[in-house]
Amino acid sequence: MKTIAAIGIAALGLSGCASTSTQGSVDAAAVHRDLLVLDTHLDTPINFGREGWDFAARHDVANEIAQVDLGRMAEGHLDGGFFVIYTEQGELTSAGYRDALAFARGRSDAIDREIAAHPEMIRFARSADEVEALAAAGQLVALKAIENSYPLGEDLSLLREFYDRGVRMAGPVHSGTNQFADAAGGEARWNGLSPLGRAWVAEMNRLGMVIDASHSSDAAFDEMVALSRTPLILSHSSPKAAFDHPRNLDNARIRRLAQSGGAMCMSTVFLSTMNLTEERGALFEQYESIADLSPAEQQELSRRWRALDETEPMWATSFEQYMDALLQLIELAGVDHVCFGADWDGGGGIQGLEDITGLPIVTQRLLEAGHSPNDIEKMTSGNVLRLMRAAEAARGQ
Repeated sequence: MKTIAAIGIAALGLSGCASTSTQGSVDAAAVHRDLLVLDTHLDTPINFGREGWDFAARHDVANEIAQVDLGRMAEGHLDGGFFVIYTEQGELTSAGYRDALAFARGRSDAIDREIAAHPEMIRFARSADEVEALAAAGQLVALKAIENSYPLGEDLSLLREFYDRGVRMAGPVHSGTNQFADAAGGEARWNGLSPLGRAWVAEMNRLGMVIDASHSSDAAFDEMVALSRTPLILSHSSPKAAFDHPRNLDNARIRRLAQSGGAMCMSTVFLSTMNLTEERGALFEQYESIADLSPAEQQELSRRWRALDETEPMWATSFEQYMDALLQLIELAGVDHVCFGADWDGGGGIQGLEDITGLPIVTQRLLEAGHSPNDIEKMTSGNVLRLMRAAEAARGQ
């Protein structure tokens, strides 16, 4: 279907990825290489603008905090994904909204600059057709998403500005309840969506943007499913049956999501208790501003982060537990309603799947579980493209 030869890396380079699966003589590495693979939630823009850090290089997860770069995208055959404009939740005041909007615009500009700096390797797509065309031409693909619509304040016309900036997916809320919706585990201020949040859903539909329900409360999810004219996505969520956490979705809602045509993108987070120690919390604070650190300070942050991974890992989730949860999700929702959003560079990654170079092993295990390459490609990209096309078709209605 596509090739990565244009960017100069033809081999997987993974000794852990066997050449054959239990599906007869199927070559798992070749299957993964030929799939169109997208991730729906890349927090990698936090690293854009770091002094001395090269997005085009192939960094080593053993001594680098970032989990995604163009070198590893090629090696792991991750063809593209949604680079996230994430804004931390602040006060619901005019000053808070103003500062958040300035930050979000700056983060969007940073994504633009980084992608524009490597046109021979990666380019922007603004539609499902453009995604497929770029991948077929051997280019990596960048899309944009908003995590937390808080920067919009109470002005929904700003959604059009971000649409024009290339954003094609957005979620109303992050970890704290805001002006649009209650957050999962946050204050139940609205018992779902606020009146402004319901208007946000309508404007998202009108613009042709995919609605992302990750981080939203169950009640907000229920309202969005009922109100949206197009199917929802959960860009980086996990099933509650695998681990009981407010961020995860229960089986009944997963079924409802599937019945409505939506999809859940399997995450690596909250499949176990988050071990957020005092030291890890301090490192997270530094990481939020990593682009402001000197190269030496960045290196020290990466060293301390990886050292802590060895002694006090943030997640107790094994790769086997992740695969068990993924296979259970597929059985529950069906291959037409599952996708992938591991939360890379935003706290994601587990033992055995530390960065995107491990993605071929997931494909291998899906083949071993009896899934066909066609069904796997539905999950690695087809369902995301289908939701994009549904949103595109509803634009302006």
